[in-house]
Amino acid sequence: MTIRHIVAWQLATGDTAERAAQAARITAELGALRGVVPEILEITVGPDIVGDGNWDVALIVDVADRAALDAYQRHPAHQAVVAYVRSVVSGRVAVDVEV
Repeated sequence: MTIRHIVAWQLATGDTAERAAQAARITAELGALRGVVPEILEITVGPDIVGDGNWDVALIVDVADRAALDAYQRHPAHQAVVAYVRSVVSGRVAVDVEV
């Protein structure tokens, strides 16, 4: 069983340039977890490219199983990114599915 962890965030700022900078930072920092967090099988992250009220940044991470998901979420490198993300978002939605 593989678990796909899907998360999307809304950024709190109303400033377009600041929103783009924050989305770019989140994308870069989460993307950099590849090879650092051993549980990550695959990771895709990026800012919304359509706009019109969509969420601002999305993340898709595939891990082997529930234990790997828990290890990924607790990993210190992931937690460092989480701290920044929490400081700039106004909303978060997440779902974990078997693939």
